[in-house]
Amino acid sequence: MKRIIASIATIAALSLPAFAFASTWTIDPDHSNVGFKVRHLMVSNVKGNFDKHSGTVEINDKDITKSKVNVSIDTASINTNVQKRDEHLRSADFFDVAKYPTMTFVSKKVAKNGKDKLKVTGDLTLHGVTKQVVLNVEGPTKESKDPWGNIRKGATAATKINRKDFGLVWNAALETGGVAVGDEIAITLEIEMIKK
Repeated sequence: MKRIIASIATIAALSLPAFAFASTWTIDPDHSNVGFKVRHLMVSNVKGNFDKHSGTVEINDKDITKSKVNVSIDTASINTNVQKRDEHLRSADFFDVAKYPTMTFVSKKVAKNGKDKLKVTGDLTLHGVTKQVVLNVEGPTKESKDPWGNIRKGATAATKINRKDFGLVWNAALETGGVAVGDEIAITLEIEMIKK
């Protein structure tokens, strides 16, 4: 009888689905940042943020490469600290937030990329266009308990995209040569997560 029970327990353990080892984390928008940088007038960089964003991360504690990421960003929340510029960026010349109110990132593949580093490949949907991008991730960090008993982790992710690939093509030629807005956008995410 003991052998039968032991065999059943072994079979049950081996047949557990992969998500049995996963933990779900919610991105904390109050302690996270979605930032970007773009060349301006060929002489400097302009930085900005998206102030409203949300998402979940499923971390597979047994095999990190089976983890998943799902993020949504409110395009109207763009903030470069210049109201007139932000209004232009929200217009049909750029993000067209009335038509495309959100951009999303959904992971498709997670791969190790050295000690405490990952490459997360996924679909970025922006301005009605979906393209595959790769996030270079540092982390996730070890768990930490905050003063209110929440369990937290953090991670930093970075990538670069060409805005024209997503239909963001507006520009203005300069008398001295070149254009007003660069095509390459550097994106950096500083993420803090709370365990559900």
